[in-house]
Amino acid sequence: MRNGLYIETIRHLHCTVLRAGGELDHVGRVRFSARINAVWDWSAGPVLVFDLADLDFYDSSIIGVLAMAMQRMEEQGSGRIILVRPSDHLLSVLRQTDLLSRVELRESVEETVAELMLDESARGSPSSAHQRFSTPRR
Repeated sequence: MRNGLYIETIRHLHCTVLRAGGELDHVGRVRFSARINAVWDWSAGPVLVFDLADLDFYDSSIIGVLAMAMQRMEEQGSGRIILVRPSDHLLSVLRQTDLLSRVELRESVEETVAELMLDESARGSPSSAHQRFSTPRR
């Protein structure tokens, strides 16, 4: 059922998880991009973990959202984008637009967060704390 865009952000010490569900079109792109900008400094880098598995519909706006984040990271000279369980269609589009090489792929949000925590623990950083923020469907 398409009923607008739902965005949930979960703040971890080493990354920010952005889960999106519903419909991502041009209007949703504006909201999603604004949310990314709002959480940009929540993690060093930043490290943005995108879980888009609950999107019922998306158009080329998804590429715009990811490209905006990639461009900002490029301008800053740091940051990582991690996509969790992207659909075959999204992988194909990323490949066609030459953006696939600029993202990391993972199978699970939980495993990704744990992996990032372990990486930082090995470097002597404190453990992760998190906060959850959501926006309702519109």
